[in-house]
Amino acid sequence: MGTRQAFTYCRICEPLCGLEVTIEDGAVERIRPDRGHPLSKGFACPKGIAMTEIQNDPDRVVRPLRRRSDGEFEEVGWDEALDGIAARLNALRRRHGGDAIGWYFGNPATFSYSHPLWLNSFMAALKSPHIYSAGSQDVNNRFAASALLYGAPTLVPIPDLKRTDLLLMLGANPLVSHGSIISAPRIREDLAAIVRRGGRVVVGDPRRTETARAFEHLPVRPDGDAWLLLALLNVIFAEGLADRAACERQASGVRTLRRLAADFTPEATQEHSGVPAGDARALARDLAAAGRAVVYGRTGTCLGRYGTLTAFLIDAVTLVTGNLDRPGGGIFGAAPLRVDEILRLSGLATYGRTRSRVGAYPDVLGTFPAGVMAEEITTPGPGRLRALVVSAGNPVQSVPGSAALDAALDELDLLVCIDLYVTDTARKADYVLPATTFLEREDFPLPFLQNHLTPYVTWTEAVVRPRGEARQEWEIIEALARRMRLGLGAFPAQRLAHRLGVRPSPRFLADVLLRTGPRGDWYGLRPGGLSIRALRKRPHGVVLADHHRTGTLRRRIAHEDRRVHLAPPEIAAEIGRLAAAPAPPPDRPLRLIGMRELRSHNSWMHNAPGLMSGRREHAARVNPKDAAEYGIRDGARCRISSAYGEIELTARVTDEMAPGTVAVPHGWGHQGGWKLANASGGANVNLLASPDPHGLEPLAGMAHLNAVPVAIAPAGGDRAG
Repeated sequence: MGTRQAFTYCRICEPLCGLEVTIEDGAVERIRPDRGHPLSKGFACPKGIAMTEIQNDPDRVVRPLRRRSDGEFEEVGWDEALDGIAARLNALRRRHGGDAIGWYFGNPATFSYSHPLWLNSFMAALKSPHIYSAGSQDVNNRFAASALLYGAPTLVPIPDLKRTDLLLMLGANPLVSHGSIISAPRIREDLAAIVRRGGRVVVGDPRRTETARAFEHLPVRPDGDAWLLLALLNVIFAEGLADRAACERQASGVRTLRRLAADFTPEATQEHSGVPAGDARALARDLAAAGRAVVYGRTGTCLGRYGTLTAFLIDAVTLVTGNLDRPGGGIFGAAPLRVDEILRLSGLATYGRTRSRVGAYPDVLGTFPAGVMAEEITTPGPGRLRALVVSAGNPVQSVPGSAALDAALDELDLLVCIDLYVTDTARKADYVLPATTFLEREDFPLPFLQNHLTPYVTWTEAVVRPRGEARQEWEIIEALARRMRLGLGAFPAQRLAHRLGVRPSPRFLADVLLRTGPRGDWYGLRPGGLSIRALRKRPHGVVLADHHRTGTLRRRIAHEDRRVHLAPPEIAAEIGRLAAAPAPPPDRPLRLIGMRELRSHNSWMHNAPGLMSGRREHAARVNPKDAAEYGIRDGARCRISSAYGEIELTARVTDEMAPGTVAVPHGWGHQGGWKLANASGGANVNLLASPDPHGLEPLAGMAHLNAVPVAIAPAGGDRAG
């Protein structure tokens, strides 16, 4: 077969960097950055390069597995596996209804253009509300905030890094994470360019992260972001710094928001935010005075007790300073497809259309918080969750109070996992079905088209054939639906056609939407327009413009008055809840936060030798002052305990941590079918989070994984001498 080169793009995190893949005799031999990619320009992080090891991993599941009566897995054929799963699911439907069946999908599913569409169609055909995702441990509050602000959960502003003068970044570390809710492959250069042209990058975080070290660090206490943002609004309103013209043109509720922020002076909030009153006042004035400024927040702001409020206030500060929907501020990306209309017509862009059986949480984009899954399984009554399909996810590792879900999975009548590995969750499955890697499927960056900092579109074919008997998720769902006699489709006519045997592929649907979109070729009527055929001729992708257009917000807002709503009652209630926040418990004086590692991505990349080299070890970061007070030695084992559990791991004493704060990376402590990951040790930090499904953040059901009150002590009781 020989050696050949192929070009594709990475689907691990949101920059979607270009990759050049060397294939030898049909197998991936090497991955390098694509020097011809117009955005990443020869950059890719270690995770993308390490996909060679994931692709060829001997621990990968490449044939369907079924659990035997003795508890071990055996290989079976696809027909036998799918027939068995379909029969058991149909039996549950007949006895309990389609709403006895649920689906959880993890982060990698979002990077497939076909996987989410097909699973949502499958669940719609079952008439089951039990759809859960990793979004409730990541980003769902951002969509909830957009629903309240703009009436459209998917209308999310991105920071216009290439034209801004002042960027306030909260809870984000893009020099490691490479950005989120923004696709900017060379984000380090974009940030550095702000400073080079005389601007500023201010990084608010409890930890002096890699990004904070490179720019201006503003230490913010864990879960203190909402307090800081309200203080900024207080100063902006009290000192007459708001952009009145922008407020009058774009928003309603400005007076109410001003009243809500009136008591949150910098002096009143500094104890909660950790930001001295003088610094908060100066920052508010700088944001208002800057020619072009924007506030941006990510995962660190999402996982506290006030995540939706924080995301809401981020946009509110940007708007009242006159920087929403303008160059250099928070801008709204446009796609070469009619994404807004597609989401509206398909019914996928929802917020609060339905509520969960446990906790009555609003759906976010049709999904409920994963933090209620354990109780949904164990609580009797109509709608009880009795069967679960998990695709590209590992909820036993990622949900709050993981031990409760681990135990609840044993009560299911059926657990099916579609994945690359026997994960910590899949080890409990009745069936494990082998999925393709992103190198083994065609793809289109549908969920990220509006998030590209530079307007861009690409298409990729699979660069190698699937290993073993691996299949794409949509193919598995399609085959299962056919056996269950379910009609799939985002629209009623499509579902009827599907039941009659007309089953368009994802490729066909993507091509139709692309060709009939604002930049499409309209089947030859617009020469030079976009189609999959045209994109296949451009393997590095196509840059569509230098910048996104601004001045588009009013026509895209879904509220009837076409205005940004700055004071909905839900936000007023959250501000009241914030003001009444209880004092922290004295027996757990420290606050636990998460952190991203450059060579990790959630829980699924710890089996790649290249990423685990260099004596990598799971370690808690502890401030020297706290280490001295609690007897913690650098490199020694420590025990971290919360009200819900405790873990032991190595301590790393470092002044990058603010006093009173401990950081622990997530995604460690494996017990699955992956040898290196298991041997790498560590602990599941989510065991320290509350398993109470009624204690989630109320507006989006977000997990409380940041600012968890903890205590720390030497493991085994030994204190430093």
